[in-house]
Amino acid sequence: MTPTLAHVARLANVSENTVSRVIRNKGSIAVETRERVNAAIEQLGYIPNRAAGSLASSSSLIIGVILPSLSNIVFPELLRGINAGLSGTPYRPMIGVTDYDLGVEQELISSLLAWQPAALITTGFEHTEQARRMLEGSRVRVAELMDIDDKPIDLAVGLSHREAGRAMARHLAQRGYRNIGYVGHDWMADRRAYARYQGLSEGLAEAGLSLVSECRTEQPSSTLEGRKTLARLLARGAEIDAVAFSNDDMAVGGFMHCLAAGIAVPDNLALIGFNGLEIGQVLPKPLTTVLSNRFAIGKAAVDVLLEDPKRPPETRIIDTGFSIIEGATA
Repeated sequence: MTPTLAHVARLANVSENTVSRVIRNKGSIAVETRERVNAAIEQLGYIPNRAAGSLASSSSLIIGVILPSLSNIVFPELLRGINAGLSGTPYRPMIGVTDYDLGVEQELISSLLAWQPAALITTGFEHTEQARRMLEGSRVRVAELMDIDDKPIDLAVGLSHREAGRAMARHLAQRGYRNIGYVGHDWMADRRAYARYQGLSEGLAEAGLSLVSECRTEQPSSTLEGRKTLARLLARGAEIDAVAFSNDDMAVGGFMHCLAAGIAVPDNLALIGFNGLEIGQVLPKPLTTVLSNRFAIGKAAVDVLLEDPKRPPETRIIDTGFSIIEGATA
């Protein structure tokens, strides 16, 4: 027989209401009573019906988390920060992955909101109109992560990708590079990469420069695409002394092309990436890049959401910033 709340209550010699309060961590309960209930739950192998609990209380202990990808190491690091923020609390994440498809995100938002979560975490400001209406009309807290260059629905935690692009341009210009190229990946899926490109162009203009050549793949970012796209850029024959990449995945692939083609980095070609991934720092020459604080973004978002479970009347933006990793490739 599948154990029920009533079985736990009888074994622990308490009321079903007390068992429910222990499970939901609600109200004042004697330590000895709590231990007895938990022992009964463990002995019976009872699994609480979270769905029924959420319907009864108009809330739940679920934190909905919607990520664009799990193959890109950036987002598992973001998830680590979210888990760190939830550690020691009764809340648990329910995770969905969109593969950068806003239609899939809309479906996940609808599904997660049906569970009446305590909060919902998404990535970026790009949503379908229907998804935005659902988020704006819901009573739950909403955090949009990784970006702060727009107005959030509720809470935004992240960095300005436009400013990060400008910082890349300043770093290259201050080191004397004048013939700068760009290698990028799919902007339609990754709008933050496009924002960095815009910032890079603006930063170069401030230094009296512009991109001498650029090449972009329509594929998602990867080391293979970075290697192939840099090869295509250099094959065009433009005089280039430095290349800015849309992210570290692409830049690491570019470094591999330089190794294979016998191009000395940075003597003959400088490289700069974005994200500060570990793989870039274990290259024969550590990658010069911009560090985004993914773990801090996830943890800060959860800390604020749990601090005040009710959506405030004013929106809030938390800038976790970025920093240049000097590396040895630029």
